[in-house]
Amino acid sequence: MQLRSGSGTICRTIAAAALLAVTASVALPLAPAGAQPSQPPQPPAGVWQVDGYGEVFSLNGSRLQEYQVTGVSCIKGVAAGRAGGQAGTARYANAGGDVFSVRSTGRPDRAAMHIDGSPGDRGLRRIAALPADCLKEKPGGPVAAFDVFWQTFEENYPFFAAKGIDWQAVRDRYRPRIGPRTTDAELFAVFREMVSPLHDAHVAVFAGETGRFGMTRPGTVMPGEELDTKVTSYIEKRDLKGTELRKFARGRIGYAELPGGQGYLRISGFAGYAEANDFAANSAVLDEALDTIFTRASTARLRGLIIDLRINGGGSDSLGLQLAGRFTGRPYFAYAKRARNDPADAGRFTRPQPQYVQPAAAPRYTGPIAVLTGGSTVSAGETFTQALMERPGRTVRIGENTQGVFSDAMERELPGGWQIRLPNEEFLTRSGGTFDGPGIPPQLREPVFTDEEFAKGRDSAFDRAVAVLGH
Repeated sequence: MQLRSGSGTICRTIAAAALLAVTASVALPLAPAGAQPSQPPQPPAGVWQVDGYGEVFSLNGSRLQEYQVTGVSCIKGVAAGRAGGQAGTARYANAGGDVFSVRSTGRPDRAAMHIDGSPGDRGLRRIAALPADCLKEKPGGPVAAFDVFWQTFEENYPFFAAKGIDWQAVRDRYRPRIGPRTTDAELFAVFREMVSPLHDAHVAVFAGETGRFGMTRPGTVMPGEELDTKVTSYIEKRDLKGTELRKFARGRIGYAELPGGQGYLRISGFAGYAEANDFAANSAVLDEALDTIFTRASTARLRGLIIDLRINGGGSDSLGLQLAGRFTGRPYFAYAKRARNDPADAGRFTRPQPQYVQPAAAPRYTGPIAVLTGGSTVSAGETFTQALMERPGRTVRIGENTQGVFSDAMERELPGGWQIRLPNEEFLTRSGGTFDGPGIPPQLREPVFTDEEFAKGRDSAFDRAVAVLGH
């Protein structure tokens, strides 16, 4: 299943002017006397292949079952039970709180899926039956695990060319080292060596008791609780100088009012706001926090706002769009999503789906904003940063490049029970570019939480933001 955890190839250009569709209300003619009302559309059922994402879904009205497919495998994935819906749409929820909405599109051979918390839809195409591999007993052992591991990246990862990796050569090098007697430790070491050169924070290997492996772009640090606690304490003492940092959303959101009429909003992630940690609960808590912070009175007196994303572990892109809606008075283009959808061609993608920031139906702040970013700004922290780039009004980015990973993370199982994670999407700018790999650059470059900054009691990015907003 493709979930948020939270692309560097040459992109085909998308339309330069993405326009919002405006639907007008029209009066419908009355049905003639004696006419029978049309039947409401039924939710999709049967077997469906996803456009991209390497998935097939079986739907029987009460249950959704995912199958993770490659050219050499079919592994049963997540299952979800019916959780309501309406005419033409069925909603399914799994034990982890993920919600999938599958709706009819008016064509018997096409449907669409939406996953709560992930902007956009995924196209579904009806197929006659499950692939033959899904009906066979899946092979086990290290050789099968290696083959599915390599094939999953081969068919879904979009960035080998951009990162100068010959994935076929990687197979040729490592495949002869794997046999029936390869130990778990040896297999894990091979997987680690194979993907380490990608330097991709959305690539990971979870090998049970054998170990787990993830990485970041060189010179950056993955955000975590220890770093977040250290930085929060430093900011409260050094930058806020005793001004209260009010905490919301289980500590993931902080807000303080600075001297001179500026506000300071710190977001350490776009997940974990509510105990349930599903999208609906997190969305409600986010709105509650923002309603408290941005009242009519507080937005009227603000003379500038610092949004600090320097330690942000990502989460739901939809929550980022929801937050961005508090900083605009009109809709505007945020980004367009597309996914690799040809197992044999890493340059082919689904049609880009433009996503827009919509003004919130609540008090909004539309004045100057300074956005602080760094290498520990990851995933949904980066898509939120990208969603502010075309924001109407003055917006400036200060600090260092973000991490450089934007895609939802595909979570896949291997024979034997290990799991892997990898990206397969791109988030495009209006002109069709991406920031995958190097990340989104700042407009004003300043060091971010370096040893020297800590040793000398400095926070250069914060100080620059205060100065810029004060002009």
